Amino acid sequence: MLRDKLRGTGVALVTPFTSDHKVDFPALEKVIEHVIRNGVEYLVTLGTTGEAPTLSRAEKKDIITFTYEKVDGAVPIVVGIGGNNTRELIDDLETFPLEKAIAILSASPYYSKPSQEGLFQHYKSLAAATTKPILLYNVPGRTGRNLTAETTLRLATEVDNIAGIKEAAGDMVQAMNILRDKPADFLVVSGDDALALPQIACGMDGVISVAANALPKAFSEMVRHCLIGEFRIAKGLNDKLIESYELMFAENNPAGVKAAMEILGLIESHLRLPLVPISRDLYSRMKKFLGQLLG
Repeated sequence: MLRDKLRGTGVALVTPFTSDHKVDFPALEKVIEHVIRNGVEYLVTLGTTGEAPTLSRAEKKDIITFTYEKVDGAVPIVVGIGGNNTRELIDDLETFPLEKAIAILSASPYYSKPSQEGLFQHYKSLAAATTKPILLYNVPGRTGRNLTAETTLRLATEVDNIAGIKEAAGDMVQAMNILRDKPADFLVVSGDDALALPQIACGMDGVISVAANALPKAFSEMVRHCLIGEFRIAKGLNDKLIESYELMFAENNPAGVKAAMEILGLIESHLRLPLVPISRDLYSRMKKFLGQLLG
């Protein structure tokens, strides 16, 4: 089952850029090696943390193919294909190199603010366009519209290859309702690093993490302890990481995690507009925290 294969920590990979804002493939290879070596269970490429809205379709295809080659079967790969143009997404599902992807992660439509019926029909149309399992991605803080527990459960029960959800509404009651009523084989993962511990305690299967780009070993260890019910150990690890979540999301994602990764020598902290690097003050605080955490 997909729940077994994607149990634990997935990392929502950043897309490194050079100083002239081209995709930095050598740095991406370094990030892939870093997170796999330090214990994450799977990778998610072309999510919002990967700045997918700023990438051309050609760049997206190149990144997918490059990621397949560098991972070489070491861990499963989930590919992000989301947006608010349903017909364009269907075309992407039909033309992107998805043969080696274990699943598709699709953020719910942004800006348009469709009704719950519109969200249902959007995902039903995507599911009809591919044989790959689709993971819903509910992040209303970015999209402007919540995918309710009722709509999530309707998709889970009525549409065959809607296989799970990355739930990032920040609503614990909504999460618990999904976990209570979902089909047994429906994957539910946290989309919020700061809530991963309590949400796994409620029954989630893991997390798709931003922080794990920079701190994969500590974060994935914390998640694994949660999943086997060792919450006292997990809390001790999480307590050390809480400030990192606050710092990484203080101004923007992925500007915060890219700054952390630059401090750690993994990439250079370049972003594509409209995103810009974090402020000097926040960078200094990040550097101080990481020095204390890892020193």
